[in-house]
Amino acid sequence: MKPASEIRRGRTAGNRLALTVADAADREEIYRMRHDVYAREIGQHAQNIAGRLTDALDEFNHYLCVKEDARLLGFISVTPPGHGGYSVNKYIATGDLPLTIDSRTHELRILTVTSSARGREVAALLMYAALRWVEAHGGDRIIAIGRQEVLRMYLKTGMRGTGIMIRSGAVTFEVLHASVSELRKNLRRFAKMLERLEQATDWNIAATWGKPTGCFHGGSFFETVGTRFEALGKHREIINADVLDAWFPPAPRVIAALQEELPWLLATSPPTDAGGLTEIIAERRGVEPASILPGAGSSDLIFLALRSWLSRRSRVLLLDPTYGEYAHVLEKIIGCHVDRLPLHPSEGFVLDPDRLRAAMAHRHDLIILVNPNSPTGRHVPRRELEVMLRLAPTETRIWVDETYVDYVGADASLESFAAGSRNTIVCKSMSKVYALSGARVAYLCGSPLQLEGLRALTPPWAVSLLGQVAAVRALEEPGYYQDRYAETHRYREELSNALSAFDWRVIPGTANFVLCQLPVDGPTASELVSGCRRQGLFIRDASTMSAALSERWVRIAVKDRSTNDRMRGILSSLA
Repeated sequence: MKPASEIRRGRTAGNRLALTVADAADREEIYRMRHDVYAREIGQHAQNIAGRLTDALDEFNHYLCVKEDARLLGFISVTPPGHGGYSVNKYIATGDLPLTIDSRTHELRILTVTSSARGREVAALLMYAALRWVEAHGGDRIIAIGRQEVLRMYLKTGMRGTGIMIRSGAVTFEVLHASVSELRKNLRRFAKMLERLEQATDWNIAATWGKPTGCFHGGSFFETVGTRFEALGKHREIINADVLDAWFPPAPRVIAALQEELPWLLATSPPTDAGGLTEIIAERRGVEPASILPGAGSSDLIFLALRSWLSRRSRVLLLDPTYGEYAHVLEKIIGCHVDRLPLHPSEGFVLDPDRLRAAMAHRHDLIILVNPNSPTGRHVPRRELEVMLRLAPTETRIWVDETYVDYVGADASLESFAAGSRNTIVCKSMSKVYALSGARVAYLCGSPLQLEGLRALTPPWAVSLLGQVAAVRALEEPGYYQDRYAETHRYREELSNALSAFDWRVIPGTANFVLCQLPVDGPTASELVSGCRRQGLFIRDASTMSAALSERWVRIAVKDRSTNDRMRGILSSLA
């Protein structure tokens, strides 16, 4: 058994800097500091009796400040477009610049750090904050003038010189510029420094610390079909095994209901709170309706709940590897402290109960368990998991994602347990097990008290009328789906045997996918994925899903027997 110390720790708090937008009081201090630095210290401007420097651009520019214990350490000015000019235009006309200035060009100027803080990373923090400000406001190009003495610092960030030199008082500047995309690409060089600064900074501007990006979930096959759906029929020519959609169609009653009333379903507003859907879910799961909260897919509920419950000061325990949406929301959007409980390839990614119990002693705000887990497919039996969850501190909320649990068996879910628990919530997607991925229907199951706050934040009409009708009809057809789950197990076993014949290591799973480790004498995951794509087969490079997975792990969705045979033929030609 690995020690509890094996939990990989997230960020820890240190001495705090505060990054803010300057208010009126801050601006007065900035104007005085500008006089101290640019008039008295370096002689760019003449000194004046008022002891402050300001200009016409201050009527509409934005100052970003770094403070420590309310003491101003530095600032930078961002001049937005649309106000008739920039600071550089004091010296050179826009038309004389060897670059295009348009409605998405912002200017950075007056990067200033107090003398006592110049050995620290305050300037780097200000420049990064300015880049994020420009990005968040739709800018795509930045111009600046860099003082000759610190020109190397600007060039290191990715700014490029124009060769145009400007003399102002005793100071010489060069006109600089760069596209936002160029600067962002260059940020890779400063990853460790930025991670350190993020840990040490209270970030108090509207732009988030990191540029918001969606979590990658596969779906590359839409490159063939088209995201504007211009070639929908081409889905018949490809195999979309990089996402985990069901290989089988929805139950016949689902399709019939949608086809018979499609015009009305498209044109009509759904029941506001999905009350009928809630009732039938509660009936089928043996819980009260007050223990069910529907949503537009599990991602909708993940974003709703986690952002409501957690803050940057929260600490969360996450399995590793596991479904990537959780780390994305926790780290990239909320900014939580995330501890990771490693699942080891050498142990088949099995969750060790002793390690989980030891980790629970750290009293996290939230523990997230995906069961069966993705991308591993491993499942902890219900009774075993219930024993573990009863040992968790009552103040620690437990989130159990059961997206694939219906493949395991009708009695495998923890929904009844969660409905009677003070701290456990089950998240159930209806996408993968009911063949409703396009309908976006999911729900939470927990005690009414736990769901009450989230219910108040759920918007009306969260689940579409198409989604509600499809889900209700699907829940009325348990026999159809149980037959499909039994077939899925047979097809998964056949696919696993075929892949094992290539000398691939196949992790034993319980859901509609397999995780495989490629042999060292064959192609890497990336090479295999690329080769498959050229033949119309889309599979997932699992190395992008976790640091625990090397460049030789792939995940493949289980399909019907004939499609699995097609996949085997393509993979055989590349393995």
